[in-house]
Amino acid sequence: MPDHFDLLITGGTLVDGSGTPGRPGTLAIEGDRLRLVGRTTATAATTIDATGLVVAPGFIDLHSHGGLMILADRRHEPKVRQGVTTEVVGVDGLGYVPLASDDLAALVRMNAGLDGRPDIAYDWETTSAYLDRLDGCAVNVAVMIGNSALRIASLGWDDVPPTDTALRDMRAVLREAMEGGARGLSSGLDYPPGSYATTDELAALSDEAARHGGFYHTHVRYPLGDRYLDPFREAIEIGRRAGDAPVHITHFYHRETHPGGPEALLQLVDDARAARHDVTFDTYPSEWASTRLLIQLPGWIQAGGPVRTLERLADLAARDRLRAELAARGAAYTSPAGWADVRLGALTADANAAYEGRSLAALMTDRGVDAVDAICDLLLAEDLGVNQVTSGPWSETLHHFVAHPAGMVGTDSTFIGAKPSPRTYGSFPRILGEFVRDRRVLSLEEAVRKMTGAAAARLGLTDRGLLRDGFAADLVVFDPGRIRSHATYDAPRAFPSGIEHVIVNGRPVVAHGEHTGALPGRSLRRGAG
Repeated sequence: MPDHFDLLITGGTLVDGSGTPGRPGTLAIEGDRLRLVGRTTATAATTIDATGLVVAPGFIDLHSHGGLMILADRRHEPKVRQGVTTEVVGVDGLGYVPLASDDLAALVRMNAGLDGRPDIAYDWETTSAYLDRLDGCAVNVAVMIGNSALRIASLGWDDVPPTDTALRDMRAVLREAMEGGARGLSSGLDYPPGSYATTDELAALSDEAARHGGFYHTHVRYPLGDRYLDPFREAIEIGRRAGDAPVHITHFYHRETHPGGPEALLQLVDDARAARHDVTFDTYPSEWASTRLLIQLPGWIQAGGPVRTLERLADLAARDRLRAELAARGAAYTSPAGWADVRLGALTADANAAYEGRSLAALMTDRGVDAVDAICDLLLAEDLGVNQVTSGPWSETLHHFVAHPAGMVGTDSTFIGAKPSPRTYGSFPRILGEFVRDRRVLSLEEAVRKMTGAAAARLGLTDRGLLRDGFAADLVVFDPGRIRSHATYDAPRAFPSGIEHVIVNGRPVVAHGEHTGALPGRSLRRGAG
């Protein structure tokens, strides 16, 4: 090992991602690899004095909606400036591969209220080609294959059961995508057409993913008989039917309105793990959720893809049917007061600009319309691309999920609208500042393990997530006494404090709290580390 390196980090406390206690030490970087330096005679072209700071592996975000927006802004500051060096896209069943060009354009249009519709070249069809496009961003990117794309490619956009031939076709498409570098299968069982998938269909696809070293990453199917536990039971059952394929439940949390406590949810995970089934989850530490406004409408409105959806939104008979369905849900769905919790975002039409960051209730009141006309008119005017921010996890129970041994971190970050959920800018710093330092819900070492080593293992990354000699040089250097999220509901686009340096593949992307402009991130292909 040479005495002279590209970069040295001295004086800091090394928290290595394994959960073991932090220790003093010096790290060196040679090219894009870490070197553990046991002697003090080493020199380097650049030295970072980390005295009083923590040196940890770069944080891994297991749920990001940046799969398109990162191609429009490769600096990706909301994520890298909170210490993220790797993120997972293609989540919620809504990945953008592998799709033919017409289907890709349709899915981008349908999902614009969640993932955005940036002005980029949509010129890929294969998983490998998409991964090529993700090289050269500020962070590394791992890709999941969404079950919506598989259904679109094999069955179209309608609610139809798969024939044996169609299921074989979906498995073959998934197999090819896994061979092209994908990390597993994702589902979003609130989002058509992926929501049309049956339990057996998802089990067959999960089996295919697992055969190639992947796992099942699921946004569960919430509206089942027992809305509280049944969706999560189904997720675990899918893995069991797939020969105990690994299951990862994404954005796992408890709402104040749920009839039971968080203990019942977490017990499902504990019971599965006790039976030797590999079940994990991620949580975002924020009280505010976000998705596309289209989620407020039932699946029959959205069947057939974006063109048919827009036709139904304009159809008066369809609106009358929708009005009756909302009325059947209860009075909260018929008055503006019931929609005060829905904040609108990503509005581009001049007539709607005044409502950017305001509630749907305000729009209803100002225009003198009910919820059906307000939502339908808005989606028509904005070509479906409306985002919403609503209440999400109950703050009183967040600590149960943050601290659970099987839990990891997924920001569920969205990058559109003037006021996205604060989770986009502040998830990792909030855990380290509030839950570790201020509330002592879990130790610093355990929090870092969840953000790094455990997440890398979940993804099958064999050379990241730990401070080990020869591992990829993805690092974050932070001040444990000063790290804090400043993103709030009213001012969500605020960078955190306390993140001093972020290094991706050996190159500083954040130095002294500022983005350097470097773009050393890579697509992390399965089978290549």
